[in-house]
Amino acid sequence: MKLYFNVGYIVKAGENLELVIVEEGAAVHIHTMFYADNGLWKCEVDFFSKSISYQYRVVDEKRNILREEFVHHHLHFPHNYKEFIIFDEWNNKNFPENYLNNKILYNKLHGFIPEKTTVLKKHTHLFRIEAPIYNPDWKVVLFGNTASLGNWDYHRVIHLSQTDFGLWETSVEIPENELIQFKYCLYDTKEGRIIDVETGENRLTVANPLPDVLQIVSNHYFRFKGYQMYHDAGVAVPVFSLRSEDGFGVGEFSDIRKLADWAKNTNLGIIQILPINDTTANYSWTDSYPYAAISVYALHPQYISLEKLDYPLPKEIVKDYLAEKEALNALDLIDYEKMITGKWKYLKAVFTAEKDKIYKDRNFKKFIKDNENWLVPYAAFCILRDKYKTPNFNDWKTHKKYIAGKVSQFFTTKSKDYDLSMLHAWVQYQLHLQLKDAVDYTHNLGISLKGDLPIGIYRHSVEAWTEPELFGMDFQAGAPPDQFTELGQNWEFPTYNWEAMKEDDYRWWKNRFKALEQYFDAMRIDHILGFFRIWRMPVSAVQGILGYFYPAVPIVAEEFRAWQIPFKYDRYCKPFINQQILWDYFGKDTEKALEFINDNEDGTYSFKEEFDSQRKLVDYFKTHPIGPLEEKLVSLCANVLFLEEERNGEKVYHPRFNVYNTESYKYLPEWEQKSIYDLYHDYFFRRQDHLWYEKAMEKLPVILNATKMLICGEDLGMVPACVPIVMDELAIVALKVQRMPAENIPFYDPRNASYMNVVTASSHDSSTLRQWWKEDPSLTQRYFNQQLIQYGKAPENLTPHLAEIIMKQHLYNESMLAIFPIQEFLATDVKLTNTNMDNERINNPAVFPHYWRYRMHIKLEDLKKEQIFNEKISSWIKDSGRM
Repeated sequence: MKLYFNVGYIVKAGENLELVIVEEGAAVHIHTMFYADNGLWKCEVDFFSKSISYQYRVVDEKRNILREEFVHHHLHFPHNYKEFIIFDEWNNKNFPENYLNNKILYNKLHGFIPEKTTVLKKHTHLFRIEAPIYNPDWKVVLFGNTASLGNWDYHRVIHLSQTDFGLWETSVEIPENELIQFKYCLYDTKEGRIIDVETGENRLTVANPLPDVLQIVSNHYFRFKGYQMYHDAGVAVPVFSLRSEDGFGVGEFSDIRKLADWAKNTNLGIIQILPINDTTANYSWTDSYPYAAISVYALHPQYISLEKLDYPLPKEIVKDYLAEKEALNALDLIDYEKMITGKWKYLKAVFTAEKDKIYKDRNFKKFIKDNENWLVPYAAFCILRDKYKTPNFNDWKTHKKYIAGKVSQFFTTKSKDYDLSMLHAWVQYQLHLQLKDAVDYTHNLGISLKGDLPIGIYRHSVEAWTEPELFGMDFQAGAPPDQFTELGQNWEFPTYNWEAMKEDDYRWWKNRFKALEQYFDAMRIDHILGFFRIWRMPVSAVQGILGYFYPAVPIVAEEFRAWQIPFKYDRYCKPFINQQILWDYFGKDTEKALEFINDNEDGTYSFKEEFDSQRKLVDYFKTHPIGPLEEKLVSLCANVLFLEEERNGEKVYHPRFNVYNTESYKYLPEWEQKSIYDLYHDYFFRRQDHLWYEKAMEKLPVILNATKMLICGEDLGMVPACVPIVMDELAIVALKVQRMPAENIPFYDPRNASYMNVVTASSHDSSTLRQWWKEDPSLTQRYFNQQLIQYGKAPENLTPHLAEIIMKQHLYNESMLAIFPIQEFLATDVKLTNTNMDNERINNPAVFPHYWRYRMHIKLEDLKKEQIFNEKISSWIKDSGRM
């Protein structure tokens, strides 16, 4: 079989195009293309299969890859032809067909049945366009300048068949021997007419006078006006926050069904939740933090419904269960410790009573076999965590180092831990069944689920135990200071060893996305900046302020000389303390502080060796508390100008964040201050961008091409210039929060949002709108007058009417998605607002650890009955075109 490839692409002198044929994700044949004319590249290939996957790439004279397509082309060849002329277009990741053809499309077109297209021996052309369309009543048609293509007659269009999701094809006989011009159109099958014609210049192809040769015209989607593009609205609420009659003091996976019913009533197409993985480390309220999972695969037992297990509760404990359930459900907020203790008590009771039946369950056995790669180490980890009363495997008496052969023994019947292993496996099996049931129910309503992917892993997790080589266990990840946290954030997670992950083509990440794709249609990547660079701290640090970006182009010793900076290690890299600073920090308590600090007898002071890091101080204060001085001493440790890093046997340096605000900086001569400031500015705002672009483009395309989920990136904070460029190239939807603008303006105007955005009024990390309204009256007044275009004095409290205006500003714009926390929907109705607004905040990033315990104050069953409220929301969604 002969394939003649043609693709238009403009390159620079010395660059060439290659065609790469791919099998099972790997390049198997590489063909050098030759340049014809007018930017057209050609090559001829002998091929002997009915389908092909391939990509184009640009190489230099030494065959170094300069650019390549991130999305592969796929073609199927009709059996009655032996030669094919293929006219292609370079397939960009950010062509709409590549980010619209995802799992959300499958939900919107639920029940889709592929159509067949007939290719006859007399046909000369096969027209093929990848064009995902979310309205099931619409289809793609084409017409053109020849009689066989209808002579541009709207009544003689050629209908295409949707042969796969978002893929339209038709075969045509075009006998005319002339340049063929054509356009695609949208056709409404209910109205029986064309409703939209492509904009821009006509598409072109050439005549095909060759008998027994089929010309495949493979086009892309990007020329329609845009109103048929996918737009949607959604609700964001953590699963644990859902309240229903069936719960046990916390939201459960089965409650997603009830939330989906409400979403259907209100025309909302997306349900967004927080991470749902198991975070059980200490069985205390600190485990409520959903971004510190002990496993990136295991689901959290708090979400299991005790009433929807495969087996009922033993009769003798039903009364106790009902009493406990009633007490927990009556609480305004989650009592995490009572809830999780109660759930495990009843889970163990059911498992013990039904153990013999459970062990014989074929589906359960299959679940173990299908998931043994993560399930076996997870169950063993849980047993050892409980046995030694800590998730820190470094403190265990046995199995400190993970050895697969030894851990697999936990699942043998001879093991004393066999029953416990099976208990943990069975709980995961039941969680999977309950979540999958809720997911399938939601999908049947045409509603999609959006999950949340934490950027880090917990330091004492299954993954850190089983594959420590993939992580920087000597470091901590976090975030630099921002408007919420002036000292930055220290999440205490290890960093990623990207070099090790790259060696096996990011297998760890691909497997993680595959697991998430079982349940989710879209995914919010928390802190997507972590794929560009992470804010890294040594384990000796406690506060995020003592971090630096990694990877980064550091400052080397020679640079200090070039910038005429008289670098002295002790002065620049250790806390600078003089008598005035001592007095400013400690005042009359200076004598007490000097128990931790040496007097150098030259007017300066330094921390004693046993207290010369934040970690040493904090660890000491755990057993020797001294009150208010603790925080001041820890803070004084951060009074440095530069942070050192050991790299390839040499010391390199990073300026401390906001170095010009340190007391150390203030005590430098003015000329030295200026030189350090200039170097600081060069480090943070000039030298890193290209490196971070390269690092992101090295890993993100490989990882994201492994999933069919729609990817959204949380790109808030200190965003480098390369981030929006990469996100655009890779079609990652960006987040826009009105009160967290990237630009130097007080508020982001959602009406300016572009298509590849998700807009929202607040997030789980911020205060709610009603809380924010009262935080800063002068800012609220500006917002009231300038953003909401209201006159006079702003009311003391956010009224439902104003909340409605804010919601509508976010709905009526070009953004793909508008997703709001459930609290903001409820704020638009005076009857449904929570009288205690402070109970509605989910997280405060400035407080770590924070207790994540928000619960809706209204039951989902009652919310579904609020007909007037639900019809109001439904009308907003319909009128704004988001359905």
